[in-house]
Amino acid sequence: MSVLLLAELDNGALSASTARVAAAAAQLGPVDLLVAGPRAAADQAATIAGIAKVIHAKEAVLADGLATLLAGLAEAYTVIAAAASTTGKDVMPRLAAKLDVQPVTDIVAIEGATRFVRPIYAGNALETVTDLQAKHVLTFRPSAFRPAASGNAAPIEALDADIVSAARFIAAHRTESDIPDLSTAQIVVGGGVSVGSAEGFKLVEALGRTLGAAIGATRAAVDAGYAPNDWQVGQTGKIIAPDLYIAVGISGALQHLAGIQGAKKIIAINTDAEAPIVKIADVALIGDLFDILPKLTAELEKSGLKR
Repeated sequence: MSVLLLAELDNGALSASTARVAAAAAQLGPVDLLVAGPRAAADQAATIAGIAKVIHAKEAVLADGLATLLAGLAEAYTVIAAAASTTGKDVMPRLAAKLDVQPVTDIVAIEGATRFVRPIYAGNALETVTDLQAKHVLTFRPSAFRPAASGNAAPIEALDADIVSAARFIAAHRTESDIPDLSTAQIVVGGGVSVGSAEGFKLVEALGRTLGAAIGATRAAVDAGYAPNDWQVGQTGKIIAPDLYIAVGISGALQHLAGIQGAKKIIAINTDAEAPIVKIADVALIGDLFDILPKLTAELEKSGLKR
């Protein structure tokens, strides 16, 4: 099976999630990677293990243009895939409609050339899907796969194609940050609405900085204005799978738990010993977060663990 994979770009740079979905796609066959962005992103993509060829196209920021570009290349491939990200969720259904196929989305495991596992019911169950179509349009959940290694030197082929879009790009509004990317971070510190205010959330951020962690938040905390939208973790936010997740003042609603099921270790800091997050945590610290967090951060810094 030949695979065409859409590279995930973030502000023109190759996203760390691309190496993860490349590792997934490589299980299905030789992978050609489409990079619709700067040449520097294509050069970086060429180093990902398992990539047979990088196809470098003009930069495209709108989903309909990317879908048209992929459709023009689709004839030569059995599988066209992307990350189950904001971009992938916008582009791939459009592509599936153009190709008149049913997409298989949010894949977390591959059981065979046409058998895929995906979560349903807000992550409370997994279903195995057999896709018997002649052509497959797939999206992979990046957090479910380990990233492919680097060190490759795949050839880069320039694609001279005009990307026509029916929409017009007006502006992008971004939150600038120097903390790790939430979707691929190894350590995440998350805060809930119990933190009480944006000022109180600074305690969560302080612990995150000490650990070199990404910062997450529940939907309730985001809706209350304590944290920005791009920190939201859960069914309606980002799906994460860190090595360590520290949940601060989070009760553990099903929508939030759906977003952290891939976490390998969970530490819960909560006053309620019966909270759902406490019951699934590997370690629970029962007490007032305003007392625990400053002491925990200070002890970590004293131990020389500050990153």
